[in-house]
Amino acid sequence: MLELTQRIGPVETSEIHDHLTLPFELRMRGRLRARTDTGYDVGLFLDRGPVLREGEFLQAQSGEIIRIRAADEPVVTARIEPGLPLARLCYHLGNRHVSLSIGSEDTATDGKTGWVRFPPDHVLEELAERLGATLVHHQAPFDPEPGAYAQAGHAHGHGHSHDHNHGHDH
Repeated sequence: MLELTQRIGPVETSEIHDHLTLPFELRMRGRLRARTDTGYDVGLFLDRGPVLREGEFLQAQSGEIIRIRAADEPVVTARIEPGLPLARLCYHLGNRHVSLSIGSEDTATDGKTGWVRFPPDHVLEELAERLGATLVHHQAPFDPEPGAYAQAGHAHGHGHSHDHNHGHDH
C-alpha cells in the first residue's frame, strides 16, 4: 500500500505515478484507504481540515506522486443570467450554508450564462427555481468553492489571547 503523506505543489506530467478519483465527501477526509485509477492500494495520512482539490498532488513516503481528480457524482446545476441574478442565487444558497461550485459558460443561444452547482436537495432546488434558475440533474465533478478563509487549499486560522488583567482596589 502506498502511504500518501504529503501535499505538494504542481509537478511535471511525466512525474505523475497515478490518479486518485474521489467524490467530494471522501476528499474532505484526511484519513482514508482507497484504490487509485489503475488499482493501487493507497492510504491517505494527511493533515485534517483542508479538502483535497481537483488537480492537487500528493506524494507517498516512497516518492510516488498521485494526482487528485474530482469524481462524477449526482449534482444539480442551476443556470441563471450572470450579474445580479447569479449573485442573488449565490447569496441565498450560501445563506443556507451549503457547499457551492460557481462558474459561467458561453451558450449558443443566450451568450453567457452563470451556473451554481450543489448536491441534490429539494428545498435548495425550489429556492433556485423561485429565483429564476433553470435546473439540470446530472452526474458531474463537484469541486465547491473553498471559502473565504482558505488559501490554496489550506485553512487560515486566527488566534487571540484570553488573558485579562483585572485590577481591584480593596
